[in-house]
Amino acid sequence: MSLDKAIQHHKEHRKKYYGSEAIDPSCRCHGGCDWCLANRLHKYRKKQLQLEQKEWEYLNGEETSEDTN
Repeated sequence: MSLDKAIQHHKEHRKKYYGSEAIDPSCRCHGGCDWCLANRLHKYRKKQLQLEQKEWEYLNGEETSEDTN
C-alpha cells in the first residue's frame, strides 16, 4: 500500500513533529543541529573538562584533597 493510500484509509499513525523538530529537519531523531548535539554531549564534555583539570594539576605538581587522604 502506498503512503497516499495509507493516509487516505487511516492506516498511517505517524506523529506530527513538535517543537524544534517541526522547524528544523536536521533536528529530528538524534539530529546534528548545534542545540541538540550540545545537549546530548553535555555530560561527556563535563567529564572531559574534569579529566583535563586533573591532568593539569598532576603535571604541575599540585595535590588535591583526595590525594592527601
